[in-house]
Amino acid sequence: MNEVTISAGGFTVDAHVLGAAFQLEPASISERLRTGEITSQCETGIDEDAGRWRLTFYYGGRALRLIVDGEGTILSRATFPAHLPRPGVI
Repeated sequence: MNEVTISAGGFTVDAHVLGAAFQLEPASISERLRTGEITSQCETGIDEDAGRWRLTFYYGGRALRLIVDGEGTILSRATFPAHLPRPGVI
């Protein structure tokens, strides 16, 4: 399997990619996504970024950002500190 697969239902990112970024066992990724411990955001590129997507995953005060093309090839990856606001707090 490619690291990122694109289908009509969306994107599938290999658990090893997320596990490596967040220092987690790949086997624990599905459950953490299901329970909301790991959250994600997907943004579609426009203009000069058309045909690319930015996939951002959040866990434990860290973020993993992947830029992928239409084939699911990871063009760039970055991890960085990220703190999401609590719901209802601006």
